[in-house]
Amino acid sequence: MIYDVVIIGAGAAGLMCALTAGCAGRRVLVVDHANKAGKKILMSGGGRCNFTHLASGPANFTSENPSFCISALKRYRPEHFVELVERHGVEYVEKTPGQLFCADSSKEILRVLLTECDWAGVDIRLKTTIEGVERRGEGMRLATSMGPIDCGALVVATGGLSIPTMGASGFGYELARQFGLAVTETRAGLVPFTLTSHWKARAEALAGVSCEVAVTCRGRSYREPMLFTHRGLSGPAMLQISSVWYSGDTLSIDLLPGLDAFEALCHARRETPRRRLSSWLGERLPKRLAQALVEWHDDDGVLAEYANARLQAWAEVLQAWRVKPAGTEGWRTAEVTMGGVDTGAVSSKDFSVQELPQLRFIGEVLDVTGELGGHNFQWAWASGVACGNAL
Repeated sequence: MIYDVVIIGAGAAGLMCALTAGCAGRRVLVVDHANKAGKKILMSGGGRCNFTHLASGPANFTSENPSFCISALKRYRPEHFVELVERHGVEYVEKTPGQLFCADSSKEILRVLLTECDWAGVDIRLKTTIEGVERRGEGMRLATSMGPIDCGALVVATGGLSIPTMGASGFGYELARQFGLAVTETRAGLVPFTLTSHWKARAEALAGVSCEVAVTCRGRSYREPMLFTHRGLSGPAMLQISSVWYSGDTLSIDLLPGLDAFEALCHARRETPRRRLSSWLGERLPKRLAQALVEWHDDDGVLAEYANARLQAWAEVLQAWRVKPAGTEGWRTAEVTMGGVDTGAVSSKDFSVQELPQLRFIGEVLDVTGELGGHNFQWAWASGVACGNAL
């Protein structure tokens, strides 16, 4: 079997690259070991796929080479993908500012991609194992479970290590190393935290309670909802900050973002001196959390009894709650992989390997990771299109 392009991985980046190259007249084959294309697309966004973020840009991505993503993201912007889904009649909603989700089901996004691939004549083979890859002159040869395949260009769109039940593996990293590319340290990103036994018991008692917080770690801050779970802390705020957190780091959590807690407490003491602290907290935080806080600190007096130093101590509790996570829930629930194939040896224009231009890497397998909110899909679309146009 001979193709112009073989793409390993039938996910977001791989399918986008395939339809782009196919529309340009290339003979394209997509292979994947899974039994279904786009499994991660289908489960993303709670089954409704947060397929882009209208404000997505280079600042929303983490990489050891921060400038690498700029070119592709500038050439294929969120409005381009929105135009594609609108052309296919997909209805969508903007849940929070900039975050676009399918109004109905993630299946609609996969339908768009597979329909475009079909129109472009792309051949998709699932349940196919790659047994070996080697350079053949100016092309590449794959040994596969359906026999040898020769191609002019091989595109690796195998994704990262997150959610192994969806078929994630380190195959793309192994392939990169085989051809002399470095792979930066990989770790789980956009993932909930687990807590030590002391804090785990407290979080477990509050499981299901959510509130908006501002969380800070390593100079990065996010203001989003936080959710207590039976194992620790989750919710958008925790998922976002997990991508910059390393083992041993402490999180600083502001439970009253946008408020000067000390000033507000002093005001409450003047205006309502007979009010109990728990009552004041209960108006600003979920009642279960407010009650838990006064119990944890064994302190629930009337405000008139509180000297400035005591109110200042409470302000620090509320606005600089310091928590050192035990770890994260790991690959099982991580939405993305931090790190990946080092972009130093990859072209930011066409995603080819500098010393081996017939080999290319796109999407999550690279050391480029977006924030929560549709940015990682935008990277998949942008890198897929940039690579596909250059094949």
